[in-house]
Amino acid sequence: MKNRVVSGYRPTGRLHLGHFHGNLKNMVSLQESHDCYFFIADWHALTTDYRDTSKLAKYTSEMMIDWLAAGLDPDKCTIYRQSDITSIPELVLYFGMTLSLGELERCPTYKEQLRELDSRVVNTYGFLGYPVLMAADILIVGAELVPVGEDQVPHLELTREIARRFNSLYDGIFPEPQPILSKAPRIPGTDGRKMSKSYGNYIQLDEEPGEILKKINKMITDPARKRRDDKGHPEVCSVFQLHGAYLPKEKLDEVDGLCREAGIGCTECKKMLAENVNESLAGFREERKRLEKRPEIVGDILREGSLKVNEIASGYLAEARNAMRIGAL
Repeated sequence: MKNRVVSGYRPTGRLHLGHFHGNLKNMVSLQESHDCYFFIADWHALTTDYRDTSKLAKYTSEMMIDWLAAGLDPDKCTIYRQSDITSIPELVLYFGMTLSLGELERCPTYKEQLRELDSRVVNTYGFLGYPVLMAADILIVGAELVPVGEDQVPHLELTREIARRFNSLYDGIFPEPQPILSKAPRIPGTDGRKMSKSYGNYIQLDEEPGEILKKINKMITDPARKRRDDKGHPEVCSVFQLHGAYLPKEKLDEVDGLCREAGIGCTECKKMLAENVNESLAGFREERKRLEKRPEIVGDILREGSLKVNEIASGYLAEARNAMRIGAL
């Protein structure tokens, strides 16, 4: 049998280059060789956007259309919405009973977000418990593999620890999922930080060519290179980092050498990057426009996916309840 894979995205609007290179491209590839379960993580969206949920349905549809336009095929993978899976919250409750506060507070992503975002938004029970919900998402379908970016590896290790602890305390039910790391380079945003909706430094997959060029022209390059004839240091340049997602190694090495010897200017380098990004997204934009004319496809796919996943999830939850003697007389 094929190994079971699970991955999810928060519906925060249309997807950007960081999403595509960080995980989505990998998901499209995995559906060809694995038993894949991909979900829209609308409960996870509440960890930061709980104050305004008015756009949640719209964002769910937009992200689904992005997934389909990028190549996810419901005939090759199972696509569903997290909140349609009724067994997840109960499993979150059971897992949470076994975790200490310190284990959650030590999670690197939690500490990073406390620094980067408004603490009034993320200093909540829901945000602190994000890794527990993530563990339930993964284990409720018995996933063996999880495609993740490097920043999510600590969360996945906590999932593995939750599975080990549950299996030790009770009967061995859950597999310990292994990570599938993306081979893509770190995708920088226009301000040099990791590309993120939270930071407002992203390039959407469906943006028009002119807008993409405008955003790339604003990207931070080598701060020490003030004139065209100054020699550059590509290792500190955000534009060069993004080149790594589009250029083969030989061409990337060539750009590296030209930059170091002032053989190419930052404006030329940015123009080259914008051309490559736009060329890579041409097919996506065309397919997305076609799918936008069929909005009913989103509901049809989610309904079919939830039926399949609820059957699997209820089986794992029943096993967990039985192992813990919940409801036993």
